[in-house]
Amino acid sequence: MDLIDAFLDALWLERGVSEHTLAAYRRDLSAWQDYLADQGDGLTTSSSAQLVSWFDQRRAQGYQLRSNARLLSSLRSFYRWARLNGHVDSDPLANVKLPRVTPALPGSLDEDEVIRLLEAPDTSTSLGVRDRAMLELLYACGLRVSELVGLTLDALNLNQGVVRVRGKGDKDRLIPLGDEASAWLERYLRSARNELMSDPMRPALFPGRANRAMTRQTFWHRIKAHALTAGIKKPLSPHTLRHAFATHLLNHGANLRVVQLLLGHSDLSTTQIYTHVAQARLESLHAHHHPRG
Repeated sequence: MDLIDAFLDALWLERGVSEHTLAAYRRDLSAWQDYLADQGDGLTTSSSAQLVSWFDQRRAQGYQLRSNARLLSSLRSFYRWARLNGHVDSDPLANVKLPRVTPALPGSLDEDEVIRLLEAPDTSTSLGVRDRAMLELLYACGLRVSELVGLTLDALNLNQGVVRVRGKGDKDRLIPLGDEASAWLERYLRSARNELMSDPMRPALFPGRANRAMTRQTFWHRIKAHALTAGIKKPLSPHTLRHAFATHLLNHGANLRVVQLLLGHSDLSTTQIYTHVAQARLESLHAHHHPRG
């Protein structure tokens, strides 16, 4: 078996990583393998000097430091596995270091902008009701777009007001829906979904074409179209409402640990970036509680 395939199989079996993550690892390792092949080398005969040279070449081609840092992380995971399994005698990347990458503050929307975006779909149509329900759910629960489009009917419990979400590593979490999201989901399930699906017994909660679940790409296009309608000119990402969810919770006094659980972050340090985004809340807390505030 090819070494890259063997490594990806091990990742899937031991850590349960998603198909999306496996595809990213494959791209990184294949690019490194192609570069080494041009040098007359292979994955098991590479050196740290070759990697440094490759990174210099990538920077000259316009790749950013963040891209190289992520690539180095992928390669380190591979060589750690390769050494443990006897494919290499030593890790050629052990002494390779890149300048530290400062975490980028995620783009977000303020609360007024979120309301405008949520209200942008034309809810006189079935598609508009579907999109409004999806946007409300995305913002109410801080979901990743991939988690949203992957939801099935049985993941939703409107009686208890929760949704069961399968996140990274196939880990499930229960998230409260809130009144607005619940109301729009009830409306969507009562009429719009049946109109959009020729077979309402299909499991996908939000249909795209041919009764199948909507793709991430399709919903991302829908978000951009609704942002245009709402007059939002900020650059958006598929995670924009997820970032807004976390930021607004912290601004309104939520505990960072609670936000971590709701977002499905395995490490609190990943969530801590939002303490920088929620600066207004931190300044308010300081002014209220500090004796010289």
